[in-house]
Amino acid sequence: MAVLSNCKPERVFHYFEEICNIPHPSYHEEKISAYLVDFAKAHNLEYYQDDLYNVIMIKEASEGMENASPIILQGHMDMVAEQDDDCKKDMLTEGLDLEIVDGFVTAKGTTLGGDDGIAVAMALAILEDEELKHPRIEVIITVSEEVGMEGAAGIDVSMLKGRKLLNLDSEEEGHFLAGCAGGCRVDVEFPVKKESLKGALVSIEVKNCTGGHSGAEIDKGRANASYVANRVLAAGLEAGEVCIVDLVGGTKDNAIPRATSAKVVTTPAAIEAMTKEADAIKNEFAITDPEMEIVITNEGNVVVDGVNAAQSERFIQLLQSMPNGVQTMSHDIEGLVETSLNLGILNVLDDEIKYSCSLRSSVDSAKNALIRKVLMVAKAFGCQTSIHGEYPAWEYLRESSFRDEMVKIYTDMYGEAPIVETIHAGVECGLLASKLPGLDAVSIGPEMYDIHTPKERLSIASTERVYNYVRKVIEDMN
Repeated sequence: MAVLSNCKPERVFHYFEEICNIPHPSYHEEKISAYLVDFAKAHNLEYYQDDLYNVIMIKEASEGMENASPIILQGHMDMVAEQDDDCKKDMLTEGLDLEIVDGFVTAKGTTLGGDDGIAVAMALAILEDEELKHPRIEVIITVSEEVGMEGAAGIDVSMLKGRKLLNLDSEEEGHFLAGCAGGCRVDVEFPVKKESLKGALVSIEVKNCTGGHSGAEIDKGRANASYVANRVLAAGLEAGEVCIVDLVGGTKDNAIPRATSAKVVTTPAAIEAMTKEADAIKNEFAITDPEMEIVITNEGNVVVDGVNAAQSERFIQLLQSMPNGVQTMSHDIEGLVETSLNLGILNVLDDEIKYSCSLRSSVDSAKNALIRKVLMVAKAFGCQTSIHGEYPAWEYLRESSFRDEMVKIYTDMYGEAPIVETIHAGVECGLLASKLPGLDAVSIGPEMYDIHTPKERLSIASTERVYNYVRKVIEDMN
């Protein structure tokens, strides 16, 4: 029996479980895209699949709704694939192990992909519903949202007639998103030449950090495991030479790294200094990351290939000089992060140390200034840089008839008005608005917590309420 068979809405959770059984990390969406095409064919829907594997499905209006405004439902099919250190699942080839805990759906040892599989499941349930009175429904399901919104950037939406878009990629019920930050990924490559090193090999493990979404959780004061590891190395530099042998942290530029490991050849004095720094860091993050561990182990004298002292010092200085975390808060909206940077992925390769960071800002000029700063610091240290997946901010519309309609329906259904806000995390509405002139968009979704981490969980009751609300919005389109 399916794990979610008793969850309501039944058809939504039926499709969500099927989606969870199909591996669909970013850049590996071929199978889930094919599944969507098969669904469209089975339900005699007009559909489009492009070379990127984006899918658009269209269902014409039901009888009596032909003159109502078309509505666009939108979400993304890729997920962030993170897992616990002791989880052995291959997320490229295996489905998720779902379970229900205290009214929430979660996955054992891995991310759940409720962001944004639940949007896809809702859209499929709506498309198959023959009892729902509806205008023309246009469903956009994109790829590679989690790695820079590349699917939305490349998709052709010229066949769409709708100009009212309901994005289903939010995680807080009762909160209507009406704007978001723009952003990009910057890759920095620090050239190195490895040589034979001799001395004490020391391993530094930063693990069990809380992590989280680099937009939604960037202001929570959580530790970035890679930045913490570099702080430990920087403390060691003050007492002696530190030669980098290996340095690995993070798997996604837009997820705050939960674990980072380093191996260095160094001196006893440096080991002592790093140990003191580790204790100080753990004390700093005792509230936001109480389970964080920093383990420093002397593995004895070795001869090993690594990065010499001078180059290692320069790289450690580079990371210490780079911005990380919240840069500025909004002057317009209280409590909103305006501009931030997340050091996401870090690796030592054969001839370079490479890292990737995610930049976000709701103000384009501030975003550009932060990009410029990163590029200038990188250039000063002799690095090569590249910018990927740049996407625009979704600007707040003071006048929005669609948002007004949705607020009224929500208030009538639940007896209180929703909260309308903008967020620091990115959604695809800005990119789609640039392709569909006059687009009026709102983003909503059910309650989800700890997305982009193995603790991710989706509220079953909230999913039912949000789905019923979406159906009502569709029925009341005029």
